[in-house]
Amino acid sequence: MRTRLQRKRAWFQVGFFALFLLAPPLDILRIDLTQGHAILLGRAWTLGIDEFLAGRADVGDAALNLLLRGFLPIFGGAVLFIWMAWRYGRLYCGWLCPHFSVVELINGLMRRACGRPSLWERRSPNDGAGVSWNNGAHATPRPLGRAPGQAGRQGPGQVRPNPWYWVPTLLAVVGFAFLWALAFLTYLLPPFEIYRNLLNLTLTRNQALFVAAATCLLSVEFLLARHFFCRYACAVGLFQSLAWMANDKAMVVGFDTRRAAACADCTPTALGACDHACPMRLKPRTIKRKMFTCTECGECIAACTQVQGGDPDRSLLRWVEGPAALPVVTGRPTVPPASALASALAPGSPPAAACSAGNPAPLPVGAGGATNGEV
Repeated sequence: MRTRLQRKRAWFQVGFFALFLLAPPLDILRIDLTQGHAILLGRAWTLGIDEFLAGRADVGDAALNLLLRGFLPIFGGAVLFIWMAWRYGRLYCGWLCPHFSVVELINGLMRRACGRPSLWERRSPNDGAGVSWNNGAHATPRPLGRAPGQAGRQGPGQVRPNPWYWVPTLLAVVGFAFLWALAFLTYLLPPFEIYRNLLNLTLTRNQALFVAAATCLLSVEFLLARHFFCRYACAVGLFQSLAWMANDKAMVVGFDTRRAAACADCTPTALGACDHACPMRLKPRTIKRKMFTCTECGECIAACTQVQGGDPDRSLLRWVEGPAALPVVTGRPTVPPASALASALAPGSPPAAACSAGNPAPLPVGAGGATNGEV
């Protein structure tokens, strides 16, 4: 059973993927190499220097057109994009990016095929029965007082690997690679010309070479290196991560270590449901610098919510920002102001006030136990 957060994100991903494919044929955005300029919202978008090149305008007019039509839109868009990343992290990657949508789909299929979302990932040492995880099922909540070491329960979406799933997995890899290659070509050449040539099997030599080469490269990337690309090779994701890491108060997934015992036996395997759910293969219950490539997809939060009976208020993971995000950065609980401590420890103050001042809430990663921010 998918959570409301997962369903909402899925709609965003489907919508943006459709926009990615339909933008060229609808003339929303593309670069037409045959005409030598971009097309934006059905209108030609040029740098406005044709008159200057023809000798009918001076340098001042050309420079102004370059500023207004080239520099300002690109620079303004980049600034807005980086500010969003500085404030909310790689939100574009987790909620919109069409590549990440394919990554998650192939992760799920490969998990069903071989028990792992990636060929390079080791099987959990306690997973002797060959049980894998596939996010989306419902789990019965465990009472918070259950002691660690007691029998674990089946977490969200455990499935047994089935080698027959390699067929849809490989079909998805090649199919999406071809779809992407075709989409890239329509961003550069007239889309309907490409579609017509493809249907009539009359692609030009260069068109056929482009589609074939791009399909092969993307197939290898989707099958073997999709996580590596998202982590290290994607410039869009890298700049988002750098901007996000520069803001200690940015939105981040926080872990309530005061209730860490609630996830001590979350699963019968070595990892928790949140670790299994992460498409980027990160460990959400850790400090921020170890989640450099977090895409803010919220799958770890959804998995924890499912394990806790579907109640978001009982989830040990949740998004935090502002001062509440600082413990996730430092791995240490927030230190209360000296004035608050003095007031709490003053003669006649109730004991609860002193406890509250010495251990403020909320306390995400690093608070109330794990000094290094991990469990």
